[in-house]
Amino acid sequence: MALSSLTKRRLAVFRAHRRGFWSLWIFLVLFSICLFAEFIANDRPLVIYYGGHWYFPVLFDYSGDTFDPAAMPTEADYRDAELQASIHTKGWMLWPLIPYSYNTVAYDLSAPAPSPPSWRHWLGTDDEARDVLARVIYGFRLSVLFGFTLTAIASAIGIAAGAVQGFYGGLVDLLFQRFIEMWSGMPQLYLLIILGSILTPSFWVLLVFLLLFSWMHLTGVVRAEFLRGRSLDYVRAARALGVSDLAVMWRHILPNAMVATLTFLPFTLSGSVTVLASLDFLGFGLPPGSPSLGELISEGKNNLQAPWLGITAFVVLGGLLTLLIFIGEAVRDSFDPRKILV
Repeated sequence: MALSSLTKRRLAVFRAHRRGFWSLWIFLVLFSICLFAEFIANDRPLVIYYGGHWYFPVLFDYSGDTFDPAAMPTEADYRDAELQASIHTKGWMLWPLIPYSYNTVAYDLSAPAPSPPSWRHWLGTDDEARDVLARVIYGFRLSVLFGFTLTAIASAIGIAAGAVQGFYGGLVDLLFQRFIEMWSGMPQLYLLIILGSILTPSFWVLLVFLLLFSWMHLTGVVRAEFLRGRSLDYVRAARALGVSDLAVMWRHILPNAMVATLTFLPFTLSGSVTVLASLDFLGFGLPPGSPSLGELISEGKNNLQAPWLGITAFVVLGGLLTLLIFIGEAVRDSFDPRKILV
């Protein structure tokens, strides 16, 4: 499908924003790597060739007696020395680049946990002897996926709410605005503490809770665009011809409103990542042991004698937010009419 001249000019402006352009590529490379975290950091081999058969422990579960007749018929522990020796007698196995998962406890440390960086643990270990680099890879993926999911669903709800407000106006807009003012004043942290005493926090529980308040971020922008767009001549002509309200909103007003909305999405995404890290740092986020960047920050605060924990958390989280902000700046400039017409 051929791109329109307006889209080509927007892409040209985006490429001209070198900081945002390269930030997008760096972010895509890092996210693509972390998306396949199980194949990079795992305490299971990628491939095992044993007795003339191929096995893929990274994808499937096998019992210990599959590779060692003397082992128990339970899930295989591939870090066990006897199991490894049995596999090597009739075959071989290929380990990931980092032979630790985010919850793997390392028992071969040369110093008490948290141990400093070494050739075996490139970023050291935390206070529970877990590999920091493995937790960073899994935590980066979890944070970005959580941010993407929250941003996408919250934006869809917020855009729909703002469209209804702006298009119909009047009493609908008045009542909706009063509801938003009251709902936005709710104490989110206190509600989360109450929720945590009733339900065990998880990825989806936190997502639904934050979604209850995050949808309001874009409502004001979309509402203003629809209030302006509903009085335009082509919109009034479409309604006079009998076009349904839904069709008018979807075809004629929403495309123009999305220009202002898209410029906010990267900043909304960075805010979603920050919220998750903040809740994990305070202890109201994901369950303990989850690969969370916020928990890594908390471990750095509690272990000042291990500066690699705090430095790693600062660099990873700060770098992620910086990339998202730079991308947001480039997107904002690419939709700016003043820059497109230059």
